Amino acid sequence: MTEPTFKITLAQLNPTVGDVTGNAAKARAARAKAAADGADLLLLPELFICGYPPEDLVLKPAFQAACRAAVEELARETAGGGPAVLIGTPWVEDGKLYNACALLDQGRIAALRFKANLPNYGVFDEKRLFARGPAAGPVTVKGIRVGVPICEDIWLEESEEYENVVECLAETGAEILVVPNGSPYARDKNDLRLSIAVARVTESGLPLVYLNQIGGQDELVFDGASFALNADFSVAAQLPAFEEHTTTLSWTKGTDGWRCSGPVMPLIEGDKADYAACVLGLRDYVRKNGFPGVLLGVSGGIDSALCAAIAVDALGADQVRGVMLPFRFTAQVSLEDAAKLATALGIRYEVLPIADAVNGFEKILAGPFAGLPRDITEENLQARTRGTLLMAISNKTGAMVVTTGNKSEMSVGYATIYGDMNGGFNPIKDIYKTEVFRLSSLRNEWKPDGALGPSGEVIPVNIITRPPTAELRENQTDQDSLPAYEMLDGILERLVEREEPLATIIAAGFPADVVTRIDRLLNIAEYKRRQAAPGVKVTEKNFGRDRRYPITNRFRDNGKALPAPDDRLVARAGKASADAFEG
Repeated sequence: MTEPTFKITLAQLNPTVGDVTGNAAKARAARAKAAADGADLLLLPELFICGYPPEDLVLKPAFQAACRAAVEELARETAGGGPAVLIGTPWVEDGKLYNACALLDQGRIAALRFKANLPNYGVFDEKRLFARGPAAGPVTVKGIRVGVPICEDIWLEESEEYENVVECLAETGAEILVVPNGSPYARDKNDLRLSIAVARVTESGLPLVYLNQIGGQDELVFDGASFALNADFSVAAQLPAFEEHTTTLSWTKGTDGWRCSGPVMPLIEGDKADYAACVLGLRDYVRKNGFPGVLLGVSGGIDSALCAAIAVDALGADQVRGVMLPFRFTAQVSLEDAAKLATALGIRYEVLPIADAVNGFEKILAGPFAGLPRDITEENLQARTRGTLLMAISNKTGAMVVTTGNKSEMSVGYATIYGDMNGGFNPIKDIYKTEVFRLSSLRNEWKPDGALGPSGEVIPVNIITRPPTAELRENQTDQDSLPAYEMLDGILERLVEREEPLATIIAAGFPADVVTRIDRLLNIAEYKRRQAAPGVKVTEKNFGRDRRYPITNRFRDNGKALPAPDDRLVARAGKASADAFEG
């Protein structure tokens, strides 16, 4: 007797938020491939028809109607047979908006499933957008009972608010779980996803298909890396990261349930994955927003060099323009290194000296500045002159300015607002300076699949080994005003990502005066970060969507050990209740 088979096509695709027509076209193309493969079911990512995350756009009635109309048209197209389709879509029912997955089959919307567990942490705020759906049973596809938990429905552990969707599906007869996701990239996240999936397989005893989208959406990058697990926890399939990929998995049913042996592709991790995320994030931001290309100030320093390499890998050398903007503090070696970088990358490159502009500003300001000593104001004039010139070229050509400040500098405000912070997007905004050095060396030895830049050494070694400097005054280096980057980044990682008290950081061996100073700089630079360009998120807590601090904020950690709570002052422990106010 022949074992039953069930073929599922995984469409790891790159949707564009708001491009309902374009996303529907991608779904049609994926269904055509699924049909050619003889698939029974096509699986598309979470909220695919509208793009993820749609943010408040999803609250717009016209947008909701456009999404529904597109899904209805796709449903009609299934009338002639072929694979059924599971597609993510916003859905309004009984006056409530849901994050839904629609099963399209035999010319109709055969079933709907609503996301029950809505994430409300980090970059997610779905509770303010969507209503919670109920935990529902499986849908039936070609006689097979398929469970459809949506993203967070497998992520949350048991809690007071958690609806155990997977347990419900197992108890109501699901034979296999398919999970559409919109899971953004963060370093080492693949291990976390796998552990979550293993936990759900453990509690349900069912095989699981995990489908993630790829692509950049503003600060977020989705890396794909979709996979499938058999019920015995073996990897049934592994799709690549950072690229669109559509594949059909053939499942067979034996005495122990459904099982698959599909392609298992290697994943890049660590610094390589961070670099690939920066490339994809910049590429999609530029292309999806319709810019004809980018330009950036090329200083001869490592930050602009890395950004130039990322830009060329993302867009191709013909869409990248480098501009050197020297002043009297610009060293000859910086001019030489910038020219070598441009030649190695093959980009258009020009030198525009800024002395006339800076001297002109100083002449205009001679009266207001009379009797006052020269200070950082004159240094900032140089940065703001450069920013103005880059924005002028951007206005004239339509090319977007890439801003080049790293996370270390953005943390402590080591950047000039309306100067070198000018720009539309920053690919290294969430990359600490120590990783900037590592990524620059890495790029000289390797480039990600699909990168459009040349192979080999593209960043001159002298740029990597030379002490970093802003070159805004004579003989300046970054360490004139900042600790060594190894120390700075170690402190910042504890302050930003871990939210550690100063006392804990000091106890870890960092000098108390340095920790206190860096904490102060971090706090007072919040107003700058609020006005900074968006940039790719690669860490667990980026500036912007993850870390939302007030600008006006007088609290400062004094560096002392935290006081222990005095429970003796609490009249009643436990949950608040009406009788807690009784005497």
